[in-house]
Amino acid sequence: MNEMYNMGLSLHSWSAVAVLVMIFLNLFVLMSSNDLKKYKKVNSLYLTPLEITLLGSLLFTGIIMMAAKHLNFTIENIVMIIIGVVLIVLESKRLKALQYLSTKKEHALAAYKPFARTILQAEFVLVLLMSLWMWFI
Repeated sequence: MNEMYNMGLSLHSWSAVAVLVMIFLNLFVLMSSNDLKKYKKVNSLYLTPLEITLLGSLLFTGIIMMAAKHLNFTIENIVMIIIGVVLIVLESKRLKALQYLSTKKEHALAAYKPFARTILQAEFVLVLLMSLWMWFI
């Protein structure tokens, strides 16, 4: 049983690293993009499904670890749950704003970039701080 728990913690940690990498990749693609139509296509075909899958794996492994600890709610677990909900809300706000962005407007991407960059940076900082808190306790 202990080996399974350790493997679950390891998978949870690697999922957190993968989410960090994906947020950074998303931020990099956003900042290097100049064409809204291409950015929307890349985002909808590759970045969003991959990021949502990785976030789902992070949340799923967290749920499994909670079940393995018999739903023992500690302050760390409560903060992780809150951060998970915040990440979902922030990501949905960013994607909804991108969805309604018109490709016919000339400076639509330039207007969207600061908003999306702020959200992605906030997500990155939240996941990084939570990960550092868990890895170095």
